[in-house]
Amino acid sequence: MHIRSSANLKENYKQISELAHQKAEPIYITDNGEEDLVLMSVDAFEKRKAIIELKEKLLIAEDQRLSGEPSIPLHIAKNRIKEKIDEKLQS
Repeated sequence: MHIRSSANLKENYKQISELAHQKAEPIYITDNGEEDLVLMSVDAFEKRKAIIELKEKLLIAEDQRLSGEPSIPLHIAKNRIKEKIDEKLQS
């Protein structure tokens, strides 16, 4: 875990920004010794956001499966996905 003070952030923004990009993990910013903010690169943030969104979709799918909602075989799902990708590539 990386922790920096708000004063350090003000004085060394470039170095902290480089650290955020290199490590691709959150940097905790403190103010008067108390945790205040979390700083991370946009790429790391977007990756975490995508993972959270995928997990939410998987939870919904699992809830649907457990409640007995009808499902489709994997090979049909793969074909549908492939068709959608092909459509996007053609447009």
